[in-house]
Amino acid sequence: MSAYSIGEELAVGILHVESTVTELQVQVTQLFEESREDLYRYLLTLGLTPPRAQEAVQEVFLRLYAALKKGEDIQNPRGWVFRVAHNWGLKVRARYAAEDPIGPDLELRLASPAQNPEHELLERERMERFHRAVGGLSEQQKRCLLLRMEGLRYPEIAATLGISASAVGEFLRRAVARLRKVRDE
Repeated sequence: MSAYSIGEELAVGILHVESTVTELQVQVTQLFEESREDLYRYLLTLGLTPPRAQEAVQEVFLRLYAALKKGEDIQNPRGWVFRVAHNWGLKVRARYAAEDPIGPDLELRLASPAQNPEHELLERERMERFHRAVGGLSEQQKRCLLLRMEGLRYPEIAATLGISASAVGEFLRRAVARLRKVRDE
């Protein structure tokens, strides 16, 4: 084999590796564009502060890129990033457990600063009732409900939380029934 043919094979190999890296970058970038807001909101619901949730989103997509680059076969990338975000978010939340997340009062003031006092009081009471109702749900019910709100299907939620799809359905049914009961009171 001549030196020219070895160089030619090497060049073809390098171009193949570069095109694979580019394909991975495009795939991860596209998923990032489609899912980052949903992932960010989900991480906020786990109790992360906005800056930590943004960092966690970036960390999750870096991990996705690294996993794909290693050759991992990820059948459902959207479900995978939610699963990794869930686990990472719980770790980050545990690390910074002493800090308080945004409470319902601050959330209400940020959402509607210029309303009349009577409407503000009624809205605050409604939001407090809602937050108490959500706070009264089990952790699994909350997580299933929040992931469903982000658009994940039952099998994706099940994979994210490590439970069966039928368990997801039962948790969601109980959560919705409880929230309706509070709403109707």
